[in-house]
Amino acid sequence: MTKERVKEGANKALFATAAIICIVAVIAIFVFIIIKSIPALSKIGFFNFVFGDVWHPDGDDVYAEALAGQYGILTMIVGSIFSTVGALLIGGILGFFTAVFLARFCGPKVKKVFGSVINLLAGIPSVVYGFFGMVVLIPFFANFSSTGDGAGLLVTSLVLGIMILPTVVALSRTGMDAVPQELYEGARALGATHEQAVFRTVVPAAKSSIVASLILGVGRAIGETMAVIMIAGNSAEFPTGLFGSFRTMTANIVLEMGYAGEVQMGALLSTAVILLIFVAVINLLFGLVVAGGKKDKHGKKRMPGIPLPKWLKPAAIGKAISWVCAVLVAVFLAFIIGYIVIRGVPHITPDFLFREYHYGDDPAILSCIVSTLLLVVVSIVIAVPLGIATAIFLNEYTKRGSKFVRIIRSAIDILSGIPSIVYGLFGMLTFVVWFGGASSILAGGFTISIMLLPVVIRSTEESLKSVPDMFREGSFALGAGKVRTIFKVVLPAALPGIMSAVILAIGRVVSETAPLMYTMGSVIQPMPDGVMGSGATLAVALYRLAGEYKYMDQAYATAVVLLVIVLGLNLLAGLIGKRLGKKFQGEKNVVRKKKENK
Repeated sequence: MTKERVKEGANKALFATAAIICIVAVIAIFVFIIIKSIPALSKIGFFNFVFGDVWHPDGDDVYAEALAGQYGILTMIVGSIFSTVGALLIGGILGFFTAVFLARFCGPKVKKVFGSVINLLAGIPSVVYGFFGMVVLIPFFANFSSTGDGAGLLVTSLVLGIMILPTVVALSRTGMDAVPQELYEGARALGATHEQAVFRTVVPAAKSSIVASLILGVGRAIGETMAVIMIAGNSAEFPTGLFGSFRTMTANIVLEMGYAGEVQMGALLSTAVILLIFVAVINLLFGLVVAGGKKDKHGKKRMPGIPLPKWLKPAAIGKAISWVCAVLVAVFLAFIIGYIVIRGVPHITPDFLFREYHYGDDPAILSCIVSTLLLVVVSIVIAVPLGIATAIFLNEYTKRGSKFVRIIRSAIDILSGIPSIVYGLFGMLTFVVWFGGASSILAGGFTISIMLLPVVIRSTEESLKSVPDMFREGSFALGAGKVRTIFKVVLPAALPGIMSAVILAIGRVVSETAPLMYTMGSVIQPMPDGVMGSGATLAVALYRLAGEYKYMDQAYATAVVLLVIVLGLNLLAGLIGKRLGKKFQGEKNVVRKKKENK
């Protein structure tokens, strides 16, 4: 065996190992949490846990054989389902009609601008949504509540609906854009108006993508944590109305994890198990929808979907609703950003940004900025090489239809759907223990890096797919091996997408809150002592400042800083992708002209 073949085989094994890490991560998350939950669940009883409607922990339960407390999560299951359904009604309807507007009812310039609006909505951290709901929506809806408190199901559904809207818009629009133009033109040729062709031909043809987007929206809503904590009221009760206080499963974990006893901790881990079951069901449904249903007479898969409601049959009504929904989305984005910026900018002072914080002082966020930067470095150093290596293995080395590839892709899908608080629990059970038993930036970085893997893998793989095969063939013709071709030709050509993926991953790190509270630090602290020290990120700092009510001016200022960083990173990702994409396109044109001249 030649030295070159040994090198090729070693690199392939290295890429495959990176891909296997995704499978190991999924198995580890499920196994660790399930094993840790079994002792408490066996003591409580599975049916008492799932169908009990009283949650009242007792610290003596760790010592007594008979339980003194009660650990039923039915109220939280119902609360999670109700808030998810409400979010789906709001975000699903708004997202669907906004997608129709973008795909078929607006010009290229408006589409470009409005696409950026949707990207901005997707980039806003969940804790900022929760903060906005707490300071604006709850006081507003309190005027319509008999109890004088606007928190509850209505505000939660509204905020979650706006949060899932970008997911619904993106996937639904992609499905409608992929509908063959011949279908639309055929409908017009048969006498249909533009509106009729859109709603009676294009939309039904894309309904599998629309249904898939709604399923993904459900997964996002049911797994949301921080925004819900700030606006739901958090009483362990059934939702009794639009303004009744309730608690979701994710909120229950965060609210009680910090002081939980042994049995209570096991009950919280069991709650995470129920969340994982929901995630598995959602992924299964998504896979069934994407895979398609029965085959038609031509042997092609016919995607399952839902028929259009009768009130949409008059297509002109659908067009009007699409315009209204698009305007509402734009107005909401302008309002949330404008309100926070107007309230926060006056309180952004050099003292607030650059003063080193000491316990007992007024809050300052320099230590939070440093902690956030350290977290970004640790998580990116871990996630990006693993993600790129996995994408290379999937795109350059595997064959379509391989069972191994299907397992890897299923693991990636599951990782992307696991709620962030479950990652936090897993990080607390593993990385915090491994790195000395105390919260640290290193433990938080390892936890977040697993969350980033699906983002990096998918973006990198799409970039690798966009590289023309003639680039690879030309390299092979010149005598280069596969590894050399990948590193010298394919990866440089795919650089635009990879750079965008890295920047978006950084934005994700900055935005996360729940998985860091019990792995990295949950309170504002002085300057961290390296990666082994603990510290609060900007997102965690915003949650703490808003929750104390004493430092609302500083909370507004922190929200502005967080928004500027995250939205700036999203805009930078788009700009780099566009600039490098033009350069890449120019290189492709040069190669094409040379081939034509030959």
